[in-house]
Amino acid sequence: MVQRLTILRRILVVPTLVAALAGGGALLQGCSVNPATGEQSFTGFMSPDQERQIGADEHPKMVEAFGGKYQDAALTRYLNGLGALLQSTSEQPKPPFTFTLLDSPVINAFALPGGYVYVSRGLMALANDEAELAGVVAHEIGHVTARHSAQRMSRDILANLGAAVLGAAVGEPLLGNAARVAAGAYIQGFSRDQEFEADQLGVRYLTRAGFDPMAMASFLGAMGEEHKLALKVAGKEGQDPAQGLFSSHPRTGARVEKAAASARSGAKSSLARDADVYLNQIDGMIYGDSPHQGYVRGREFAHAGLKFHFTAPPGFRLHNSADAVLGEHSGGALIRFDGRKLDDSSLSTQRYLTRVWADGFNFTGVETIDINGMEAATGAGRMSGRDGQRDVRLVAIRFSRDQVYRFLFLTPPDQSASFNEEYRRTTFSFNRLSAAAAAALKPLRVRVITVRPGDTPKSLARSMAVEDFPLERFRVLNGLGANEPLAPGRRVKIISE
Repeated sequence: MVQRLTILRRILVVPTLVAALAGGGALLQGCSVNPATGEQSFTGFMSPDQERQIGADEHPKMVEAFGGKYQDAALTRYLNGLGALLQSTSEQPKPPFTFTLLDSPVINAFALPGGYVYVSRGLMALANDEAELAGVVAHEIGHVTARHSAQRMSRDILANLGAAVLGAAVGEPLLGNAARVAAGAYIQGFSRDQEFEADQLGVRYLTRAGFDPMAMASFLGAMGEEHKLALKVAGKEGQDPAQGLFSSHPRTGARVEKAAASARSGAKSSLARDADVYLNQIDGMIYGDSPHQGYVRGREFAHAGLKFHFTAPPGFRLHNSADAVLGEHSGGALIRFDGRKLDDSSLSTQRYLTRVWADGFNFTGVETIDINGMEAATGAGRMSGRDGQRDVRLVAIRFSRDQVYRFLFLTPPDQSASFNEEYRRTTFSFNRLSAAAAAALKPLRVRVITVRPGDTPKSLARSMAVEDFPLERFRVLNGLGANEPLAPGRRVKIISE
């Protein structure tokens, strides 16, 4: 009886508490004028010290998730120096921000609360001058100085507070729910207004540092062109770019250009782009896959450090990541390849397949096979998912006593018969690399060359070490329009070993 009365009192308190919060008494304590934006913002559930603590806690996780740090001391110093210059022009010149160059080919940049700013080498390869890179870094600094993560977290916690308090009435801790809301807030995309606010602040910092703010608009255009090319390469030409790159950075190029043009017109001196300085820095930088993640070359995947390779079936496009190699076919078939350490090395490969990797899966047949001298186990079945039914083929290959590599083949049932033989060939293409073959594998790199008389985009594109669309890739990489010529003496980027 006492317990029931206590619960009843807690439930009756809920409407009063929620109403008090909604009435604004508690909220006003969390509103303050942001020195960067000059506007009041609600950050009542996160102090600057808490922002810095979250950034410090999450920083190593972000580095690991995005390929680790790019190991180039000179390029790292360059990014740190550029970042420090831009931070010094902001409303938050201290404490120092942490700038990290990620070893990722994906074109990406983001910031965590507390001044942790990340730029990928894939993004640096796309930029064509120092001002364009500075525009990206300044934009991310703008997210930090405007405290956009703190705003999002505070608003999300408030929006969920009623449910959390109600949960507390029946035994669900309020702080646990609030922590869950906060934990995911900083990695979600910002709103369009927040992105534009970060652009406005970035333009301010760029101009104060002596860079041409129009670089922010030109790089935004370059990212758009790169995304269009990526869709074309993937056979998805014409799809809405907003569903890809700009879904997490919803920015309007016209508004950015207007803000940049206004800042440029008000500048008291000439503003820099510094193309030569920048190209000197990135000359020789790794492009595409990193050596420690292995290399995709068309339908081939090879890993020099782990010493193996395989070939995907015709029509599949391979994508490499830190966790797996993914293969995608336009007809809907998928391949996933990855590796795992065995917790129990005494297990047979077949038992690993059926009792560890696919425990509970309804196999229609399992067998042990030999793949180029390595014990392997395979089995098939059918599963249902959000995309309907798929035929499944699993292959586990015993590479060493405690290491297995795995193929997962997923196929629409009406296509399985046409893929069965190709999957078998891919499975048996998996083999060890000799020391000499592994040593011969080299990463692709950005090379900066000077255009000579007679050079054209088409002729230089022929020197690009890429599998497809070399001319389009050359133009996007160098910010060239569809029919834009090359002037002798201009420095451009190509991709080669």
